[in-house]
Amino acid sequence: MRFLSFLILACASLPASALEVTICYNYGCAVQAKIAVDLDDLTQLDQLFEDVGNAAVERGSIQLAIGFMNRVAGKQTPIRNDKGGNYKDDGVEGRMDCIDHSHTTTAYLKLIEARGLLSFHRVLEPVRRAPLLVNDHWSARIQESESGEQYAVDSWFFDNGEPAAIFPIREWLKGAEPHV
Repeated sequence: MRFLSFLILACASLPASALEVTICYNYGCAVQAKIAVDLDDLTQLDQLFEDVGNAAVERGSIQLAIGFMNRVAGKQTPIRNDKGGNYKDDGVEGRMDCIDHSHTTTAYLKLIEARGLLSFHRVLEPVRRAPLLVNDHWSARIQESESGEQYAVDSWFFDNGEPAAIFPIREWLKGAEPHV
């Protein structure tokens, strides 16, 4: 009976409509927009984390989830026009620099965390690297619960909807980039 009461309470707390997530774009978070994440989107997001058995697999699910969420946002906002880096989409409505990506990815990660989908990581505030004020760059950040190791979750390198790159923070701070 206790389990049934818990199940009823848990189901009652499920969202009856879309959840909102605030994203930003047009460089430096010049434009902020709320996107709706509907029940179908949430179901697909949840499925990305179904078979997670360890921290490494969870990071792989996070990579896919960030790409998925950017596709969801791209259906509702001009971020669908965003290209990897800062030059292929210069001047285009919906372009995103690393500041936009770090804040938007952090918002997605907080949604994922709030849904209880992270078993091996927690979401931290965005991180900045600025070696000698050259190559200034921002990223979302997570921390592995057991080891305490931090990771950059960086979607800036890729076109909208592609999976994010994840690097150990010490490598990212030294300038690590994916081979694109």
